[in-house]
Amino acid sequence: MKKTMSAFIAFVLPVFLLAGVYGDSTTARPTEDIVSYLRLADSVEKAMKYQTGIISLDNGVAQLNVPEGFKFLNKEQSTYIITEIWGNPPQDGVLGMLFPDKGSPFADSSYAFVITYDPMGYVKDDDADKINYDDMLKEMQTGEKAENEERAKQGYEAIHFVGWAQKPFYDKNGKVLHWAKELKFGEASDGNTLNYEVRILGRKGVLSLNAVASMTELAMVKNDIDKVLAIPSFTKGNTYAEFDSKVDNVAAWTVGGLVAGKVLAKVGFFALILKNIKLVIIALAAVGGGVWRFITGRKKKEEEIQQQEPTAEV
Repeated sequence: MKKTMSAFIAFVLPVFLLAGVYGDSTTARPTEDIVSYLRLADSVEKAMKYQTGIISLDNGVAQLNVPEGFKFLNKEQSTYIITEIWGNPPQDGVLGMLFPDKGSPFADSSYAFVITYDPMGYVKDDDADKINYDDMLKEMQTGEKAENEERAKQGYEAIHFVGWAQKPFYDKNGKVLHWAKELKFGEASDGNTLNYEVRILGRKGVLSLNAVASMTELAMVKNDIDKVLAIPSFTKGNTYAEFDSKVDNVAAWTVGGLVAGKVLAKVGFFALILKNIKLVIIALAAVGGGVWRFITGRKKKEEEIQQQEPTAEV
C-alpha cells in the first residue's frame, strides 16, 4: 500500500502544483486537501489489524478459515471503513471484509468481499435446475426503469444491468450460489463496475460475500473465487443439512429469488464501496473544479476523522 500511495503522490502532485502556479487562487486549496486525504488514507491503513487462520464471525453462525494469500478485517474495522472512510450509510449484518493479501481498503486495482448474514430462514433450492438465467436477465433489465426511479428519489444515480459477467451457478452439494453482474452507473465514463456475489445457504439464513470492483478485476476475482468459496462455512447446528421443519422457518426466497430479488436496492449500497475508492483517481484526473467538488463533498467528514485518529483497536 505504501508503494501505491507513493506512486499516487509522485504522479499527482506535479499536476496540481502546476495548477497552483498557472490556475486561479482557488486551485492551491485542492492540492492541500488531496495531500491531506492521502495522508489520512495512509494513517488508517497502518491502523488496520488483519487476521488469518480460523476466525469465528461475531454472530457465531459461521466461521472463516483464511489461508495464506488472503486476510480478514473484523466487523468493527470494516464498519468504520464502509461508513466513515468510504462514506456509505450504515448497513445491517456486516461481519467483516475479506481481501487478497496485497489488497487494502484503498487499493485502486483490487477487490474486497464484504461479508454479511441475513437470517431470512431456510432457502429451498428446488428451483435451482429450472431457472433460465438468460430470460431472468431480460426481465431484470426491463425492471430497471422502476428501480432507477426509486433510486433517484433516494439521491442515487441510475444503474444499468449490462449483462452477466459470470452466469449464476449453484453448487447443490455445497449449497453455494454465485454469480457476477456487469453494471454501469449513471453516465460514468471510467468503466463499468463488477458486482460478484456469493450466497451460502444455511439452516436459518444466508451468508453473503459481495465483491465490487471494476470490470478489469474480473479475471483476478475469477482466479481467486474457488479459494474464496472454500473460506467460509457454517458452524455445527447451523448447516443447511441440519434444517428441522418442526422448528425452523422457511424463507420466502428461493435460489432464483436470491439472484432476481431486489438486487439493485442492495447494489445501491455495495456498488458504492470500491467505486468510491476509485473516485480518488477520477478526481485527481479531473483537475480544478471537478477535484474541488470531490474534496468539498468529503471535507467535513475528513475533518471529523482527523480529530479522532483511528487506533489499532478500531
